Amino acid sequence: MIDSHCHLTDPRLFDQIDAVLARAAKAGVTAMVTIGTEIADDHLALEVAGRYSDRVRCALGIHPNHCQNTGIEDIDALSMLAADDLCVAIGETGLDYFHTRADRKKQQQFFEAQLALAVRYDKPVVIHSREAVTDTLAILGTFPTVRCVFHCFTGTAKEAEAIIEANALIGFTGPITYKDNNDLRKVVDAVPLDRLLVETDSPYLSPEPVRTTKICEPAFVAHTLAIVAQVKGRSVAEIDQITRETTKAFYGMTIG
Repeated sequence: MIDSHCHLTDPRLFDQIDAVLARAAKAGVTAMVTIGTEIADDHLALEVAGRYSDRVRCALGIHPNHCQNTGIEDIDALSMLAADDLCVAIGETGLDYFHTRADRKKQQQFFEAQLALAVRYDKPVVIHSREAVTDTLAILGTFPTVRCVFHCFTGTAKEAEAIIEANALIGFTGPITYKDNNDLRKVVDAVPLDRLLVETDSPYLSPEPVRTTKICEPAFVAHTLAIVAQVKGRSVAEIDQITRETTKAFYGMTIG
């Protein structure tokens, strides 16, 4: 299995990173992509990828909720980091209209700047889009060569359909395992298997059956994968193979 999106630099994971990676390996997770959210975090994510290059790669970006107190000059700093071969994607970046930590205009400015970096380095983009799918897709439409994944998707079937029509991928996390989330599982069923990634977004969104008892970590991607298999009526091994191949192709990874 590959955890296509996690935050190993979060102190809840980083402070016990060797144990986290050991548990991931025991669960059958052979690779993971750790995601940066601001420049200091990007530096650390790149360091983690270098330290554990046999199983970790990174995506580096400036999260929409972190751009308000960030100067656009930080895009230059991000550009220098993103040139590293261990950085397999730009992001996470995008738009968040649910929170009010950054005004929409500045979010859009940073989003466009990071999409331009993706074009420059020919790297895919990890999208954070919360209550902003329409605007996110509109901006993406001005960068037609950029490949992207909408990570941690919890939106509607109509939104998922628009994302698929835009030739993007969709990443699913722990919420698809929650007992009251039948509508989201219907979305999973509707998304073509070759357009679907599994992820944890750890340390957030622990899946069932550890939802209320443990901090999320990459090992728990197995629970999300199992629900995808159940919904699709396929074996876990088959879903693992398909999502593994899709993840490696999307990120251009040789590990996993």
